[in-house]
Amino acid sequence: MIYPVTVYGNPILRKKAKPVDQNFEGFKEFLENMWETMYFSDGVGLAAPQVGKSIRVFVVDASSGADDEPELKDFKKAFINPEILETSGEKWLMNEGCLSLPEIREDVARPEYVTIRYFDENFEEHTETFKGYASRIIQHEYDHLEGVLFIDYLNPLKKRLLKSKLLNITKGKVNTHYKVVLP
Repeated sequence: MIYPVTVYGNPILRKKAKPVDQNFEGFKEFLENMWETMYFSDGVGLAAPQVGKSIRVFVVDASSGADDEPELKDFKKAFINPEILETSGEKWLMNEGCLSLPEIREDVARPEYVTIRYFDENFEEHTETFKGYASRIIQHEYDHLEGVLFIDYLNPLKKRLLKSKLLNITKGKVNTHYKVVLP
């Protein structure tokens, strides 16, 4: 089932998400639906708050970056109850977008590496360090679990320039090929 995507202005996107456990009813189906929603919406990552659930879960498929980083060829992971332990390396700019902020793209500086502890879809614990494109997507999706959006990293002038676009999103005046949930 494809979920509608929660867009800017909805308070769930600003809440810190709660941990989830194996007893979450219908969890496997929820995870499958998140993957389906992400692919349908042409995303490379999707966090649970973006589909209306304030729980600490996100999915990432960074395989689209395999042309530049061949090790990403089969990079597809679910991150459950993740905790960023460390970010390191030089910050680098990349143009980011977000399914919850349709029609907005901006350059965001993020550290090259992220070390994260998380549980996979079988609730097995992992601690791994990711770099480059995978690191960026993970940091972006993790931010959603903390109630942070990529526009929060922009300088005040850029934010002011986006004000009318953000207002339009809250009113549903956006063009997407996927269903959205307004504030």
